[in-house]
Amino acid sequence: MKIGFLTGCLGDIPLREKARLAHEMGFEMLEISCWPRENDRDYAGSDIDVANLTQEGADEIHAYMKEYGLGISSLAYYDNNLSADPVVRKNVNNHTKKVIDAASLLGVELVGVFIGRDITKDIWGNFDEFEKVFGDLVSYAEHRGVKLMIENCHMPSWLEKGKPGTISYSPELWAEMFKRVPSDSFGLNYDPSHLHAMLMDYMECLKGFEDKVFHLHAKDVEVFPEKVAKYGVYNSELGDSYWRYRMPGLGQVDWKKLISHLQAHGYDFVVSIEHEDPLYEGSREKVLEGLKKGIEYLRGVLA
Repeated sequence: MKIGFLTGCLGDIPLREKARLAHEMGFEMLEISCWPRENDRDYAGSDIDVANLTQEGADEIHAYMKEYGLGISSLAYYDNNLSADPVVRKNVNNHTKKVIDAASLLGVELVGVFIGRDITKDIWGNFDEFEKVFGDLVSYAEHRGVKLMIENCHMPSWLEKGKPGTISYSPELWAEMFKRVPSDSFGLNYDPSHLHAMLMDYMECLKGFEDKVFHLHAKDVEVFPEKVAKYGVYNSELGDSYWRYRMPGLGQVDWKKLISHLQAHGYDFVVSIEHEDPLYEGSREKVLEGLKKGIEYLRGVLA
């Protein structure tokens, strides 16, 4: 199994420079952020201009990835594919297709996305919309030799305060998701941190979905019981939180247990750090310090 990271955490320095830094730290793969050049999402990145990527450009990326001994585990674009605004939805869907096109040019099998949510509809109305939108997107990907995968983030208060911003954050929703769009080219970018943050059992949630795990996000989380006791499951209304994301090994996820379980079910691809640890942000040096801690810990887990 190889160790990688999602490139958006390093800001807007060129992808080639990120590849050099990854090589120096000992990483073997990159999960490349592919948001539009203009966007306002936090933790986003636009390391490949997918709207204008040519085969020549893809070949150039391959050349320096090879120079630094790196593979590309996936391309990443996490936005609201079910937006209630038809113009926004169309733009997000179209950009998702451009990321799929870029993956095809690069020979990358996986593209990571969000489903999102239409805040004007109930859950069943959202799944009806999902079936139309993702039936098309998954088919588009299949015809280009690409697989789509959903990161199981609940995105609390993203679209509407106090509510999850996606319809794909729990096993009951995954079951409906895969029932509506049944395809071997549609799976999960499994991230246990979101489940633990929601006070769920990330091992129990995984059962029955092991064959749908295409990619593994290594993001850890700390849950503070004393804050849960004060705020409850709806969390603080005034800005504090009963949980925070951490680098792998600095939170409460049992990575050895999780990875061993996945390996027993045939998973042997990548453990990709998604760096959202607030204690290792604020400068490139702090981000790199966090990534170094993450890779050192994961090497020990995989040894």
